[in-house]
Amino acid sequence: MYFTYTIALRTIAPVYSGSGCTMQMLFTINSFKLVLLALVALLAVVIWRYSATALAGETDKPRFMRALAATLAAVVFTLLSNHLLLFWLGWVGISLALQQLLLFYPERPRAQLAAHKKALSARLGETLLALAFALLYLQFDTASISQINQLLSSADAANPMLHSAAVLLVLVALLKCAQLPLHGWLIQVVEAPTPVSALLHAGIINLGGILLLLFAPLLGYSAIASSLLLITALVSTVLAALIMSTRISIKVRLAWSTVAQMGLMLVEIALGLYTLALLHLLAHSCYKAYAFLHSGNAVNHYLAAQLAGQTQPRAWHWLLSLLLAAGLLGLTQLLLPLASLSSAVLLVLAITVLLAPALMNADNRRMQRLLLALAYAIGLLALYFSLKTLLQPVMPTPHSISLAADLLSSIAFAGLFILALLLRYQSHHKTMNKVFIWLNAGGYLDEWATRITLKIWPYSARQAAEEHKMAALQELK
Repeated sequence: MYFTYTIALRTIAPVYSGSGCTMQMLFTINSFKLVLLALVALLAVVIWRYSATALAGETDKPRFMRALAATLAAVVFTLLSNHLLLFWLGWVGISLALQQLLLFYPERPRAQLAAHKKALSARLGETLLALAFALLYLQFDTASISQINQLLSSADAANPMLHSAAVLLVLVALLKCAQLPLHGWLIQVVEAPTPVSALLHAGIINLGGILLLLFAPLLGYSAIASSLLLITALVSTVLAALIMSTRISIKVRLAWSTVAQMGLMLVEIALGLYTLALLHLLAHSCYKAYAFLHSGNAVNHYLAAQLAGQTQPRAWHWLLSLLLAAGLLGLTQLLLPLASLSSAVLLVLAITVLLAPALMNADNRRMQRLLLALAYAIGLLALYFSLKTLLQPVMPTPHSISLAADLLSSIAFAGLFILALLLRYQSHHKTMNKVFIWLNAGGYLDEWATRITLKIWPYSARQAAEEHKMAALQELK
């Protein structure tokens, strides 16, 4: 990795030395990148320390730590890059370094399959990214990302080259964020050590959203690309969230949750809610890192919940919670107006889920629990608006939200909420049971994707494991 970057810099620097090129054209730091670098630093410290403890006694621990360091270095290099070629090299470097972490246990067939599918998806994404960058370079005659974003404001509205570049970037983001139907590798990489899952789900999976936020002016320029992103991510969000509710395995549930959360973040970007998308990215990264690193205690939490007993809420519980949540957000809206209907729907549904458990048990402490839940909801709303206000200057000015896109997203979120409740509490009915079984199988999407993948790029798990072992022995020598 180091030699690749060294060669790239030595190749690029002489070309620009005679044309006034500065380091600022190759690397830049702005407020958006500082926020991301702070997140990377936090995750790096936590995951590194966890790995050092969790892998104690592993003979291949030094190999794991080297691959982890290379992955983190490639992420930092990519975030700092302001040059199309350097950004692409860093993007490729992340995938290659991550591949070594995914194959830490090369003898596991499922790990081999997941890494194989991830490699094919990564190579496709890197090819599409190279094509998009080539189109941008040909259009603007510059490889500086900041200059390209500035020149987009004066670009012709019907430029097919720019629309093509925007669509290609959307496809790259969808691939990187493991959106359906090319999501199977993300579900299967739970075969890798827990720190790898935390690094992947809390950090690297966000790169698709980061790419689109870096090129937000280009996405706002192309309504075609935004529509493609919105529809694809919405479908992926709804299906992944429903599929997650049918899974039992903790890590598999978390993996499906990541697919759904990444889809939701991409929907927010497609709607032009860039500040909300960044806040979502930061919150999801911190939560998912904690969830994976703390997954070993999930069994204890499950047993405690079973001993405590569960009460099934009634329809009026949900209705009353929904009315309270809508009223609470309505009062908030008078002070701090929301940017879109879909974001209001998301907040109302989230508060509804928070309030409903407080109404389920009919005893003299119901009012006390309800007041406590309301106070908690008010605190979360205050935290949400405070963080959004702080992050707003960091992000570019959003493009205007399409009313049709906003309504479509709101309907999809409401439909997801209703279907999730039906699956949880009415799965014994014949129709819902059939839906449950189909969702539990992941819609059979990954099976079809795996078959197509192996036809395009077949491999032998045993041969791949032997080759990896030989490579590791050679490295030790």
